[in-house]
Amino acid sequence: MENSDLPFDVRVECYAGYRSEEAPRRFFIGARQVEVVEVIDRWISPEHRYFKLRGDDGGVYILRHDAEAGRWEITLYDSGRVEGTRLSST
Repeated sequence: MENSDLPFDVRVECYAGYRSEEAPRRFFIGARQVEVVEVIDRWISPEHRYFKLRGDDGGVYILRHDAEAGRWEITLYDSGRVEGTRLSST
């Protein structure tokens, strides 16, 4: 996936925590399923909620949720395979 391909529509399954805040649990890119192993960060803007996630494939993703439109998008993907972009797991 190249940056020119972003944002990219995605299907997301969420769970609600004890504070009723939804967070992605897994997402689907076409038929491919990615399990969320870590929520690295989350933040909100006036129009969107963002989640920076590590997938079970080792990739780091930023998913954007437009609650009004009911739409999720991938706005960033980093495979973690390039030394300069790899995030530590701590």
